[in-house]
Amino acid sequence: MFSFVKKFNFGAASDGDGDRNMVMGRGCFVSPSDSLAIIAAHADCIPYFKGGLKGVARSMPTSGALDRVAKAKEVECFITPTGWKFFGNLMDADRCSICGEESFGTGSDHVREKDGLWAVLAWLNILADQNKDKGEGDALVSVQDVVNNFWATYGRNYYTRYDYEGVTTEAGDALMDHLRSTLDSAPGQSFHEGEFKIQIAEEFTYTDPIDGSVASKQGICFTFEDGSRFIFRLSGTGSSGATIRMYLDKYADPAQPEGLKLSTADALAKLVDIALKVSNLEAISGRSEPTVIT
Repeated sequence: MFSFVKKFNFGAASDGDGDRNMVMGRGCFVSPSDSLAIIAAHADCIPYFKGGLKGVARSMPTSGALDRVAKAKEVECFITPTGWKFFGNLMDADRCSICGEESFGTGSDHVREKDGLWAVLAWLNILADQNKDKGEGDALVSVQDVVNNFWATYGRNYYTRYDYEGVTTEAGDALMDHLRSTLDSAPGQSFHEGEFKIQIAEEFTYTDPIDGSVASKQGICFTFEDGSRFIFRLSGTGSSGATIRMYLDKYADPAQPEGLKLSTADALAKLVDIALKVSNLEAISGRSEPTVIT
């Protein structure tokens, strides 16, 4: 993949039915969380949104990048459980224009489903707008430039997901039960000589603002005083057993530009260490390494 993106200025990929998307530039890959937030940030150059945004939404495990865009644009930002049906209710009620999940799903209210081809076209609109005043011989604004400018404006969310696939159902349930048992005592705990201090520990519950339905046990989230967080969810999408998903999200403030240039692995190393210690994942699951890192 990276040999491809070093040769061409823009690349995009999708799955078989076109509902998911991945955007790449020369030497760079745009994370799904950043892609969602960048599309929202540049909505004014997409003809469909000429009337403005009604609101935006993301799944709870998706990074917080979209939240800051919504705040700047003064529109509602909904944080939902994983599952497109929650976005559908918001779109049906005309309260959400752009939405997405960290698993490469992005969409808008032109259709009640994720639409990967639409997301790619949205990126092409952004690039066309950024380069509309360029003359012959001028350097073009690249995908990486768009990403860098977004980070310089809104900050950067270093983000990754560890999947532990094929774990027994019993082990997955035991892990979540262990995490639940720590929720009351976790706030106030500090790690790495006080660099990280847990502020909130909670199991995510969502009350649908449209129909009032309640979705409970949607993931366990530990949030630190600096806004960093790690999340655990169980997924049954594997061929057997369960998949433990560990999400890590660390914010870097644009006021400190040097903090925007780290590798994702380096930026998240301490947070990974804390998450593994708090969850006791290796002892409970028997897994010392994730199956997939995305």
